[in-house]
Amino acid sequence: MSLHRFALRENLFRIGGNGDFVRVRIHPLPMAVLWLVAFFLFPQANRAQIPIYEVTPEESSVKFGVDSSVSIKGTFEKWNASIKFSSTDIRSAVLDIEIDAGSVNTGSHMKDNKLKGKDFFNVKESPTITFKSTKIVQTGPYTFDIEGNFTIRGVTKAEKLTLTSDSKGTPSGTLDGIMAFDRKEYGMTSGIPFIKIANRVEVNVRLKWRWVSGPPLVFQQ
Repeated sequence: MSLHRFALRENLFRIGGNGDFVRVRIHPLPMAVLWLVAFFLFPQANRAQIPIYEVTPEESSVKFGVDSSVSIKGTFEKWNASIKFSSTDIRSAVLDIEIDAGSVNTGSHMKDNKLKGKDFFNVKESPTITFKSTKIVQTGPYTFDIEGNFTIRGVTKAEKLTLTSDSKGTPSGTLDGIMAFDRKEYGMTSGIPFIKIANRVEVNVRLKWRWVSGPPLVFQQ
């Protein structure tokens, strides 16, 4: 019987052996309670059949750099990343990265404030930078091209993150990735006085991951 059929109804039950009946009203259970009962009582076979991995932020980092007459390189202090799989096939991976743009740290308050301003990250109106993968292609034994939607300053465009893994089929490892984009395509057309800045911005991602549960991933040969 499906959960939605637990509706309010009246049933007749025979009492004793004298043929008398008593009418019993069965009250409906809230749908949320029914789903909780189903969740805990029925086997979760599908959950046991997919690999579960997690990113450990303490050992990971998201950095950036741009060629300029004065060094402009930095890191983001606050961000989150997740890697989820719908099957054991490595190509089923979905990578999501969410960065707090206001957590930029170049080691210089003057540069940080300029980057947070409306000419660059525009943190006040667009506080979050995101990358959401749409497709993963294994290009070699330990290399991957991850296509995804990159959003900065409220502008979203398709970009590619190239990842290299230092291990395969082990309980833990590291993914090192590079993504480059043209800042002017995202509305960052201004410069910084007395500083010459290139258009190409490079983002470097290092994700330390560990296996939590489920079967091992299957890599293409």
